[in-house]
Amino acid sequence: MNFSQFSETKETELVIVIVSNGPGELNTWVKPIAEKLKNSLPIKTSYDPSAPISLRLVLVPCPNATGNEEKVAAKWKIFGSISKAKDFWRLLFNPKKFNYWPSKGVVIFLGGDQFWSVLLARRLNYKNITYAEWVARWPFWNDRIAAMSEQVKELLPKKLQKRCVVVGDLMADIQKNAERENPLPKGKWIALLPGSKKAKLSVGVPFFLEVADHIQKMIPDANLLIPIAPTTSIEEIQYFNSPSNKISQQYSSNIKEIEEANDEILWKKIITIKNTQIHLIEENPAYKFLSQCDLAITTVGANTSELGSLCIPMIVVLPTQHLNVMEAWDGLIGIFGRFPLIKSCIGWLINYWRLRGHKYVAWPNIKANRMIVPERVGIISPIEIAKEANYWINSKERLKDLKEELKLLRGKSGAIQSIVAEIKLIISKL
Repeated sequence: MNFSQFSETKETELVIVIVSNGPGELNTWVKPIAEKLKNSLPIKTSYDPSAPISLRLVLVPCPNATGNEEKVAAKWKIFGSISKAKDFWRLLFNPKKFNYWPSKGVVIFLGGDQFWSVLLARRLNYKNITYAEWVARWPFWNDRIAAMSEQVKELLPKKLQKRCVVVGDLMADIQKNAERENPLPKGKWIALLPGSKKAKLSVGVPFFLEVADHIQKMIPDANLLIPIAPTTSIEEIQYFNSPSNKISQQYSSNIKEIEEANDEILWKKIITIKNTQIHLIEENPAYKFLSQCDLAITTVGANTSELGSLCIPMIVVLPTQHLNVMEAWDGLIGIFGRFPLIKSCIGWLINYWRLRGHKYVAWPNIKANRMIVPERVGIISPIEIAKEANYWINSKERLKDLKEELKLLRGKSGAIQSIVAEIKLIISKL
C-alpha cells in the first residue's frame, strides 16, 4: 500500500494516470511521455502544488517486472504518486484508500496487459487511451486508440476505426533521441546485454562473460561494453558471477576486479581473470552509447526491440541448457519450464515450435515475420557465439545491410508528440 508521493491536495482538478509494467516500457515509453506532459501541461509537483493536473503512475502485475520499477520511476521526480504492482488489486477495489481521485481524469496504457488499463479506467470512471503497438485488444472499452501503424488500425472493426489515430512507433523516437554528444573512442564496439531480471542474469552473466573472453582472444582490438539496466546493478553482476550462483561454476570466466573510473577511464570496467576488459555503462538510458556499437549480443526480451529501433545489428541468444532457472522466465520458455516431464526437451520443443509456426523470439523478426537478425536457441556454448560475433564484426557489408533492414522495419518517429497531443485533446473535452 506504499506510495512514493510528492505533494497531493484535494484541489487537484484532473488526474492523468499512466499504467505500465516492466523496465523496458518504463524507460522507452513512460519516461519520455511523462516528461513531455510535465513540460507542456500544468502538472502538480512539490514545487508547484497548486497546479490543476496531477500525474500518477500505476504499475500492474507482470512476469517481466523486476520489482524495482517503483524505485526507478521515483528517481525521475515526475509523478505525484506511484502505485506498486503488488497493490494493484487493492487499489482497484478501493481507490480511496490509496489517494484522492477527482471526478475528471484519463488513464493511459503504456505497458502490461491492456485489460488492467481499461479496467482501472472503468473503476475510476475516467477516459481511457491505449497505445497499441501490435493490436488493440479491448477496442470497445477504449475511448481512444493510439496505434503504432496503419496495420493496427485495419485490424479494428470498421465502426471503431474512427476512435483510432496512427501516431507512429514510440521505439522509433529512441533513434531520434540517441545523441552523439558523447562519442565512443574509435574502434570496434560490441555491446553485451545479459538481461535485467534475476532469472536471466543467473544464466546471462556467466555465459556472456565467457563470450567476452573468447571475443577478446579472437578480436583483440574489440571494445566491449555492458549497459547496466536501471533495475539491476554492478553488485548484482558480481553476485551472479560468484559461487553463490551455481550456474557460474559451469563457465570458465570470472571477475578479477572492478576498475574504478578516473580522468583517463570514462567508466568502471570489469577485468576478468583472463584480463578481458568490459566497460560498464551506468547511465540510463544508454542509447547514445549503444547506438554507436557495431554489434550487440543480447538475451531475448524488450531489449531486442530497443536495439532494433537503434538499428544495431544483434545476435539474440537463448541457451536452453539451464532448465532449473527457466521456469522463472517469461513467455513460452517459462511455460515449458514449469513442467518437469518436458523440461529435458525444452530446447527441442522451442525449436520445433518456431519451425512449425514460423515463430521468432527477437522483436525485429517478430515484426517482419521473417529472420532478419540471427537467433541462437538451444544448447549453445559461449565460443559458438564468439565465433559468430567474429564473423559479423569482420563483415562490414553484411553489418551495413542488416542495419538498413532494421531501418526499414522502424515505424515513423514523432509518436511521443502525437500521443501527448491525443491526451491533451481528451483533457480538453472533459
